[in-house]
Amino acid sequence: MTEAAPQPDSRARFQDLVGRVARTIKDAPLDDALQARLNTEVPADGDLFKDIEAACHQAIEEGWMCAREHGGIRFGRVFKPDADGLEGFSIDVVRMTPVAGPHHAHPNGEIDMIMPLDPDARFDGAPRGWLVYGPGSAHNPTVSGGDAVVLYFLPGGAIEFTR
Repeated sequence: MTEAAPQPDSRARFQDLVGRVARTIKDAPLDDALQARLNTEVPADGDLFKDIEAACHQAIEEGWMCAREHGGIRFGRVFKPDADGLEGFSIDVVRMTPVAGPHHAHPNGEIDMIMPLDPDARFDGAPRGWLVYGPGSAHNPTVSGGDAVVLYFLPGGAIEFTR
């Protein structure tokens, strides 16, 4: 599948939306306190969360987000960490069926926005909302209970896939 060119307005709108989150978390340690803060300040039933979710669905439908596929996972890096307004975070988005993805480590941590497509879908056991992994953590990202879209904020774009 070739990646479609993003619609200028939808890409700019998406960048603005995720930039609003990036600016609020730019200096925060990646820990349980940040996870609690995100789930309070950008709740899954709140407008910003819903707007980002709708923008992801639109971009996937337009074909410029999650344009690659391997093993039941559609994925792609949407923005590199040097993109304007993203405070040094890269933005990756995946659409996963119930599957375990490739093992990887987060040298600087990872912030996950979990958007289930099916009501019972979980990402690494977590429901709709935010999940934060601290620096040096590692996992096989796993979706269970149905399909889900997951957006990743990666500080400095750092991710290390293992064999």
